[in-house]
Amino acid sequence: MRIMAIDYGDARTGIAISDRMGILAGDTKVIQSKKESVLLRELKTIIKEYEISDIVLGYPKNMNGTIGPRAEKSAAFAEVLQTETNLPVTLWDERRTTVDAHRILGETGNRGKKRKEKVDAVAATLILEGYMTKQRQGN
Repeated sequence: MRIMAIDYGDARTGIAISDRMGILAGDTKVIQSKKESVLLRELKTIIKEYEISDIVLGYPKNMNGTIGPRAEKSAAFAEVLQTETNLPVTLWDERRTTVDAHRILGETGNRGKKRKEKVDAVAATLILEGYMTKQRQGN
C-alpha cells in the first residue's frame, strides 16, 4: 500500500510517495506542466510504477478556514483525478505547507532557483507526513 501526496499547482506539482508500509515518506518528484492532460498522464505513470493505492491532495484553505479559489480548484481536480484513476482521493488541509517548505529549504541552504525547483516536492512531503501521522493515530 503506497500513498501518493500531491501539492497541486498551476505550473509545478509536487509529488511525495510513501514506502510500501505507508509509514515513511520516500520518493519525491516535481511535474512541471500547466496542462491538466500532461499532469494526469504523468500521475497515471507514477501510480502504475509505484503501485499507488491512495491519493492525498493538498487542499489549500484560507488561513481562517474558508474555501477560496485555490481550494475550489483543488476540489475540482480531486474529482477528475478520482474519475481518471479509480483511486480514493482525500483532500488534506495544507495551510502553511508551502511556507514551511520554504523555511525548511532555507535552513538547509537552498536558495533561489534551487529552492524553487524543490519547494513543491517538500510541500507534498509535508502533506504526506501529516496524513500518515493522522492515520497512525487512528483518526
